[in-house]
Amino acid sequence: MARHPFRILNVFTDPRASSLSGNALAVFEDGSALSDEQMQALALQMNLSETTFILPSANATARVRIFTPTFEMPFAGHPTLGTAHVVRELRSAGDAVTLEMPAGIIPVSARGQAWTLTARSPRTRPAEATRAELAQMLGVDEHEVRDGAMWVDTGSEQLMVRLTEPSAVARCRPDPTLLVRFGSNARRAGLVYVWAHDDVPPDDDGEVVVARFFFTKHGSVIEDPGTGSACANLGGWLVTRRHELPVSVAVAQGAQTGRSCRLLLHVTREGRIEVTGAVREVGRGVIDV
Repeated sequence: MARHPFRILNVFTDPRASSLSGNALAVFEDGSALSDEQMQALALQMNLSETTFILPSANATARVRIFTPTFEMPFAGHPTLGTAHVVRELRSAGDAVTLEMPAGIIPVSARGQAWTLTARSPRTRPAEATRAELAQMLGVDEHEVRDGAMWVDTGSEQLMVRLTEPSAVARCRPDPTLLVRFGSNARRAGLVYVWAHDDVPPDDDGEVVVARFFFTKHGSVIEDPGTGSACANLGGWLVTRRHELPVSVAVAQGAQTGRSCRLLLHVTREGRIEVTGAVREVGRGVIDV
């Protein structure tokens, strides 16, 4: 057996909440001796939203593979930020690193414990479901679903559905069967991001949005506490809908999961999409495999 050190981090931590806020992530410091099957098994063992493995790269500061408990992902937001935090220390890389992933090479930079990724330019396609079908899928009234639902891909494609107000976001109770029917793409079954502007005045980080992200797992609906890829896709939605740029948005997510998260989205005048979140390391360990 070989020993494999890992770290546990919280990403998108909310400074106004518990030190254990944010979306948890496991990062294995060196995955070069692990097979695909072992990586997948370790991700299932950790049983977090995602587990990452750091590998050597000839093209970037490090190569990174991202696994959920059941499959590998080409890109995900909170694993990118949390892994960059570890790579900075392991590689003595300073505050600017590049991470090679199946989705491409992702630049990530830091100011202290706050990390920012730059997402790809968005690819979009219209939602095939009607407003009535989306409302039925989410368990809300049809009038609470606003126009403009679409699939957006800035690294990981997701269905983006804007609702009328935060209370509608809070009341979402997705139907798993309908989520698979209307919220699936060629790669994954059932994934939808719902969001609404809050009616509070903009804060120091810009406009305020309340969001939730749902996906299916073993026939059940799971809610993710903080979804960086979906936050980037929100930026893609704003670009596609020709929102006035530049724009900054503070996204509150995770309240219903007990893991309050705060994500910061900035879209530059040129349409570059940046997602920022605070990262906190909370533990280390070793697994023998």
